[in-house]
Amino acid sequence: MSAELLVLLIVVCTALAFDFTNGFHDTANAMATSIATGALRPRTAVLLSGALNLIGAFLSVAVAATVASGIVDLSEVSGRALLDIVFAGLVGGILWNLFTWLLGLPSSSSHALFGGIIGSTLAALGLHGVIWTAGSKGVIAKIIIPAVLSPVVAALVASAASWLVYRITRGSNEKTVSRGFRWGQIGTSSLVSLAHGTNDAQKTMGIIFLALIAHGSAKATDPLPLWVIVSCAVAMAAGTCLGGWRIIRTLGKGLVDIAPPQGFAAESTSAAIILTSAHFGLPLSTTQVVTGSILGSGIGRPGAEVRWNVLGRMVVAWVLTLPLAGVVGAICWAILHGIGGTVGVLAVFGLLIAMAALIWYRSKRAVVNSHNVTADWEGAPAPAAPAAPASAQPERNDDTVGIG
Repeated sequence: MSAELLVLLIVVCTALAFDFTNGFHDTANAMATSIATGALRPRTAVLLSGALNLIGAFLSVAVAATVASGIVDLSEVSGRALLDIVFAGLVGGILWNLFTWLLGLPSSSSHALFGGIIGSTLAALGLHGVIWTAGSKGVIAKIIIPAVLSPVVAALVASAASWLVYRITRGSNEKTVSRGFRWGQIGTSSLVSLAHGTNDAQKTMGIIFLALIAHGSAKATDPLPLWVIVSCAVAMAAGTCLGGWRIIRTLGKGLVDIAPPQGFAAESTSAAIILTSAHFGLPLSTTQVVTGSILGSGIGRPGAEVRWNVLGRMVVAWVLTLPLAGVVGAICWAILHGIGGTVGVLAVFGLLIAMAALIWYRSKRAVVNSHNVTADWEGAPAPAAPAAPASAQPERNDDTVGIG
């Protein structure tokens, strides 16, 4: 095996590892509200989300095309140098994903990926290596502007939808309304999962295709290979099935106390915006869209409490994701370039494994899992409790769907 092929394989494996972290990092986007309201039991929710993420990844490749050709100026770099840039950027994205997962912060996996790639590109090529503007394309038009507008639009639409839902159902039997909307949430959360697979899995497809172009195994005008689509879909689905309970807890319990009508309105809004963006090839942050929708559902519900301090932490994470993931990507490229050759790639790959193991070990100090993910919010993860035997489980209310 040649050194070039070995590096390509490492880059592809790292990209799939990012896709896996994207899956468990973003499970909350689709299922946090359904889990919080009792529409779906936690394990059932993440397995359903994983299956629909898998299907969604096959619905479109418009976002993948944007990622593959819309960040790095391919006229400035090619071959092994481009592979090194892609690899360092992926490591930056993965480490930021793991760090924010440890903190339970629903930051954007998309922006972690883009930030890592942009940072490594800047370190390698300087400002001219990044496509900042190119008409309706480029980082500004395709990433920055949607990042600013999408959560605002989602919050406004979800706020109006929640207000309308409560307006229509006022005077109706509360238990009947809650039960009906719980059933509705199963459909809307499934649609968000499908939309997430359509939008997010494609970002990694685009990165792998970029690596294939760098290696010379593909041309920019070639169609996306089927094995790339399949492998990214499977990696995303596998990560989703893992759960990502820390972020599910923050979105489902930390931002607002969600009632079934709110959850239905938030999920419907999120699915509509994400699917529309995928159709037009806009690599939106599903995390920001969903968070905006949940916030809007709290604003639109009469008497609902929004925990603005939790939102503040989220916004800080959003603002820092692109630049800090970029810093990590740049540092990884500098280490790789400083050591040089295949040894440099292996050194950074080893660093990634070591840091991932350290973060996983640190997460064991305060475990969040399917048993305590819906515990009352107190600003920090609740201590994990072992599953109670069936005879000791509390009875569910009659108005709870509890599918699964």
